[in-house]
Amino acid sequence: MRTAFKVRVYPTPGQAAMLNRTFGCVRLVWNTVLAWRRARYRAEGVTTSYAQSDRYLSQLKRDGGHDFLYEVSSVPLQQALRRQHMAFANFFAGRAKYPRFNSRHGRQSATYTRSAFRWDNGQLWLAKMGSPLQFVWSWPEIDLAVLDPTRVTISRDPDGRWYASLAIGSSDEPEHAPPTGSAVGVDLGVKDFAVYSTGEKIANVKHLERKARNLARYQRRMARKQRGSNNRAKARAKVARAHTKVRDARADFLHRTSTRLVRDHDLIAIEDLNVRGMVRNRCLARAISDCGWGEFHRQLEYKTARAGRHLVVIDRWFPSSKTCNACGHLLATLSLSTRHWTCPGCGTRHDRDVNAATNILAAGRAVSACGADVSPQGSSLRRSARKQETSPARVGTPGR
Repeated sequence: MRTAFKVRVYPTPGQAAMLNRTFGCVRLVWNTVLAWRRARYRAEGVTTSYAQSDRYLSQLKRDGGHDFLYEVSSVPLQQALRRQHMAFANFFAGRAKYPRFNSRHGRQSATYTRSAFRWDNGQLWLAKMGSPLQFVWSWPEIDLAVLDPTRVTISRDPDGRWYASLAIGSSDEPEHAPPTGSAVGVDLGVKDFAVYSTGEKIANVKHLERKARNLARYQRRMARKQRGSNNRAKARAKVARAHTKVRDARADFLHRTSTRLVRDHDLIAIEDLNVRGMVRNRCLARAISDCGWGEFHRQLEYKTARAGRHLVVIDRWFPSSKTCNACGHLLATLSLSTRHWTCPGCGTRHDRDVNAATNILAAGRAVSACGADVSPQGSSLRRSARKQETSPARVGTPGR
């Protein structure tokens, strides 16, 4: 299993200057090559391979106007071309949008491979630097001396904080967590972030909504500053720090919730939500984005694999809310405003979300008994911006 450790970095002024120079060169190479590829495609109608972009970078260095590219390590520049080539591959495969130009005001990063850094007894030495980078290690149970990073990515957030991501190659299979004999179904929502089949409800903290007034005030102050001035740069940094607090609080909440789920349950069943389609609803887009359902799903995937747990993803068209978990009666319609309903077949009184979580767990157990996971069924099912429950009940299809 591939692993990466992200640590906080505290560069010296000289190291910060070198890294900022490297970021600028990486951004220049990305934007220049991207503009060249676009112009070449429009003029000749041909695509550009990585080898051709690499030769163009060599010509760019020798044209006499870009001698400063020799002042930084060439590895981050090559890695920028590789990332751009992969971005175009994902675009043509339909997995991502068209690559965009990089801005100096966003997150900056530079990737170093083994030939451009040295890991010596827990110290990180980068190319073109005469001293190691100081960082804070947050995993005392892991010995720094035995780590063997294969790639290092140095980044600087818009709020001015520096980070290093240490990618570790494939390691031995981790020890699985002891079995608990417990299973749970999870129904995600906006009012309550998650409702478990046990009846427990995890409240939605609404991190962005709590900071919305401060963010609006900081953004108004930035808008009144003159473009290009130092005061505008300071105001932009305040806006970035406010967004960072929201992001960190949301990430902490998602990690705590997902870790607890994986620690306490052997089987976790959740439903496949079309988040991309849901955020097209202009009334709910900000609230849905603030929940972080996609990130929560991603965390559950790698944490269950690491702990030896079983994650089952139920088909998004499975009518979990409208099906009675006691007798199986299926309602014809159920409005979103109806939070409780009584089954006309058996008379059972249901909490909408708890009933949905219970049905998700039952479907997950059925699929798990067959020895297969259920994964998203692709774009063919993404027919609406909101969750539909009028289709016949289906458990799902075998996953990857």
